[in-house]
Amino acid sequence: MCHPLGTGVRPMPSAIYRHFHYSPYRPLGAWLACLAVLTIAFLCGCESRRSYECMRTESAPEIDGRLDDTPWQRAAWTADFVDIEGAKRPTPTYRTRAKMLWDDQYLYIAAELEEPHVWATLRERDEIVFNDNDFEIFIDPDGDTENYVEIELNALGTIFDLLLKRTYRDKGPAIREWNVPGLRSAVAVDGTLNDPSDRDRGWSVEAAIPWQAFEGLTSVKLPPEAGDVWRMNFSRVEWEHEIHQGKYSRVPGRPENNWVWSPQGLIDMHVPNRWGDVTFGD
Repeated sequence: MCHPLGTGVRPMPSAIYRHFHYSPYRPLGAWLACLAVLTIAFLCGCESRRSYECMRTESAPEIDGRLDDTPWQRAAWTADFVDIEGAKRPTPTYRTRAKMLWDDQYLYIAAELEEPHVWATLRERDEIVFNDNDFEIFIDPDGDTENYVEIELNALGTIFDLLLKRTYRDKGPAIREWNVPGLRSAVAVDGTLNDPSDRDRGWSVEAAIPWQAFEGLTSVKLPPEAGDVWRMNFSRVEWEHEIHQGKYSRVPGRPENNWVWSPQGLIDMHVPNRWGDVTFGD
């Protein structure tokens, strides 16, 4: 999601604090410089990036939105998602987690989203999908914060994919007309979509992203080799809803919840150096 800039206040790390201990001999200018550095650290957050080992698979999972086939059973789940700002914020209301696999053709990503009310409205490719509840994928192969990919999916399976030449902070254009070449994806609903008369269990997402989609965007080896590390993150946008005449809609004026795999420390997904580290295993 194109999140607005937020604060994401975090405790100051002791290592930074020790570099700026009190001294009566420190010039005023140095103290002001120290204060600026500490303020940045305080605002940007200090939680460590999460990590995950993406195992190689000999057999490709079936891309049907369901995560019950053998390859996925062998893949580990990520840690449960947390609020985008990290531990200072409440634990998300509903559980979200993901898993990954890879082979010579594709990077496979799956996610499971607990949700008692599965609903979606947007149906056209490249509509602003985060205006619905959605699941989002962010990939920066070389971690240089340039030429990174964002993919969003809602419970209807509608895709919004774009290429970001640079971050929004760096005035980078978001190329909405760019589509991930060869992308395969599917969604499965454990319950009934857009039916407020019952209670659902959730929905799941699968995506197969061909390595060729990253050609021309990075200098890293494609496909990767075992031991290579890519920068990635995953986000879930969850809106408060209301029901009118048997239909779901967003509660007007209420902000979205942003739940992520690796905490950003601020309300902005477009800070790739805060994303998690994914290591490709054997």
